[in-house]
Amino acid sequence: MLHKSELPAEIRRALHEGTVIPAHPLALDSQRQFDRQRQRALTRYYLDSGSGGLAVGVHTTQFEIRDVGLYEPVLELAAQTVDDWTDRPIVKIAGLAGKTDQVVKEAQAAVSLGYHAGLLSLAAFKNADENEIVEHCQRAAKEIPLVGFYLQPAVGGRLLSTDFWRRFCQIENVVAIKMAPFNRYQTLDVIRGLVAAGAEEEITLYTGNDDHIVLDLSIPFHIRRGDETVMIRIQGGLLGHWSVWTSRAVELFNRIRKAATHNSVDTGLLGLDSIVTDCNSAFFDVANGFKGCIAGCHEVLRRQGLLEGIWCLNPAECLSPGQSEEIDRIYHSYPEWNDDEFVRSNLEKWLS
Repeated sequence: MLHKSELPAEIRRALHEGTVIPAHPLALDSQRQFDRQRQRALTRYYLDSGSGGLAVGVHTTQFEIRDVGLYEPVLELAAQTVDDWTDRPIVKIAGLAGKTDQVVKEAQAAVSLGYHAGLLSLAAFKNADENEIVEHCQRAAKEIPLVGFYLQPAVGGRLLSTDFWRRFCQIENVVAIKMAPFNRYQTLDVIRGLVAAGAEEEITLYTGNDDHIVLDLSIPFHIRRGDETVMIRIQGGLLGHWSVWTSRAVELFNRIRKAATHNSVDTGLLGLDSIVTDCNSAFFDVANGFKGCIAGCHEVLRRQGLLEGIWCLNPAECLSPGQSEEIDRIYHSYPEWNDDEFVRSNLEKWLS
């Protein structure tokens, strides 16, 4: 069992202040076997890019790792690589998925491997009522500090009410929430629930809305609680989109943070929201209902040499027709946003 009060002070501070947390992909070889060398290289890439955390065993890592006995090996390798590669405090977040017994088991494994929090997927509770889901979350929180997760229905999530998020925010061992409904109304439901619970000083909001990354991080949210207006900011990002071109993502995040610190409105910065969203439309295969979202990120990493191929555990997970051409378009339209040169300069070191 791990309580948030037991986390190292520098980890608590990094998580609370907000940081860049890429959702870690899974490296496979041509036989769809775990490629430890390239998995390690990916972790090193994210660390050298300046990421403040890693999320492992999450949707981008492929939920199927649980079916083939890779959950603990993947988490263990990432944690070891972090500890061996950098002295910076890195927030380690483990994905938790399934029914309660499985989530408890995964949380216990994550704690034993040195993870600081668990990102709790609720995809296994699509038809459950919210009382049952709250009980599930309360049980998981007894094992590990929780990061709530509002996952969009298009990739396995479900709708959750403002009242659910109010009750979730009242769970004592919750440290953050990743909001990824790809929907402004549902994003506001989470923020309203946080404020209604009076938990805005205890729980940090992270965007997972890959379609509105810049805007989420740039603008304040004004929420009424009785007669007062509470100003909320989304402090960081935990994103599949940030698994690619990560050094550029860190640069962008730092620019946004600087503007927010000075409480200034940078129209040039806000204008980048549409560019980042356009990039995401290709990587995440929006044209085909997100079917190629994992393979699209793999394709970018393959082009850079970080991955050998785009293979997924599920052979049906692949690029959609026209998706490669869309990625070509993004490379041509926004060449300043890729970090190919950074990867080229360090790839041999990361693969060593």
